[in-house]
Amino acid sequence: MNIQAIKGVKDILPGEIEVWQYIEDKAKNILETYGFSEIRVPIFEYTELFSRSIGETTDIVEKEMYTFEESAGKKITLRPEGTAPVVRAYIEHQLYNKSHITKLYYLGPMFRHERPQAGRYRQFYQIGAEALGIDSPVLDAEVLSMLDNIIKELDIQGLDLQINSLGCKDCRPGYREALKGFLKDKFPMLCENCQSRMERNPLRVLDCKSRTCKEAVANAPIIPDYLCGHCKEHFDKVKETLKTLKVSFSTNPRLVRGLDYYTKTTFELVSTNLGAQNTVAAGGRYDGLVEELGGPKTPGIGFAIGMERLASLIKKDKFRTNIPYIFIATIGDEAKGIVIPIIDGLRKKGIKVETDYEGLSLKSQMRKADKFQARYVLIIGEDEIKKGSVLLRDMEKKTQEEIDINNLTEVLAAKLMIPAK
Repeated sequence: MNIQAIKGVKDILPGEIEVWQYIEDKAKNILETYGFSEIRVPIFEYTELFSRSIGETTDIVEKEMYTFEESAGKKITLRPEGTAPVVRAYIEHQLYNKSHITKLYYLGPMFRHERPQAGRYRQFYQIGAEALGIDSPVLDAEVLSMLDNIIKELDIQGLDLQINSLGCKDCRPGYREALKGFLKDKFPMLCENCQSRMERNPLRVLDCKSRTCKEAVANAPIIPDYLCGHCKEHFDKVKETLKTLKVSFSTNPRLVRGLDYYTKTTFELVSTNLGAQNTVAAGGRYDGLVEELGGPKTPGIGFAIGMERLASLIKKDKFRTNIPYIFIATIGDEAKGIVIPIIDGLRKKGIKVETDYEGLSLKSQMRKADKFQARYVLIIGEDEIKKGSVLLRDMEKKTQEEIDINNLTEVLAAKLMIPAK
């Protein structure tokens, strides 16, 4: 039987995982510099959490969630996104009582039952950040600047930060009605999905990837023309602050997000080097979500970065696989007997070591060292044991030197630039 991975999921193998770890380390350093603390939430929640927060008429809730029924009849869902679980934890543990602002970040898998394609998986990974407690356009710009700094630290080019304002509960209804009126004349051009959701959630039509739908909304009303005074002032301040922080951006008046909880500032980080699935990161403000889920009135803003898409943009030639630095080749039974404590001692000093466990010839062991891409090979035989030394072969320079076995750890640590323990 040849059992393979389920379609739409993937294994992250050695040689690729180093890129992911590099991204995570860089992102965590920057997030923590900005005062964000890590939170780990379960990968499944009660289904109601997502249907209430994301929206009943979104594609995610309607057809993309992995939902199961417990024995008690309650439905649970594998999390399709990270914001709602973080907000649930924020409310449940009353984090709002601990500080005027709560900054949290998370890393982990999300799940959506959708058609697999390039850059889109059924299990995918995100790095997300959420800041709760303050409704300030300056905070919006600071969060965007933090995202920009992560991308710059990773040295990724060809990304466009697109921003928009979705208004608030006071001004969005007016835009919804104007958009619905416009779409009525375009109804025959809309895809089946957009025809069904036009009345319930017309903003979702703007986000449709169908060619005919894109043509239908080409001249549709734009949200910025319907913003109330407060939302317009908020958005203007976001743009002004971004310019002050020297964060490059473009304004996209047709930008909407696929989740219902967004208000005011919304954004996407779009790549010019990917195909149709070109959004690398996205997010926005969600000032009504905490209250909607049973908490106190609390503003919030956040974003999520797609790990698969971001990793595909990293230059892979700067990474090496997790290979051993040292290979120890032995000649004779006596050498094989003394090599295990030597290996153990080197590893305890932080030096990566591999050896031969099969009793191969020296020539075969050297070939194995090449496959390991070992930087150095230690050769221990009868002559070396008598002298109390080992031969150290530099595999790059093709040179060889004799080292006192008592100084072995210090010499190797110096050559490999490993700090003393």
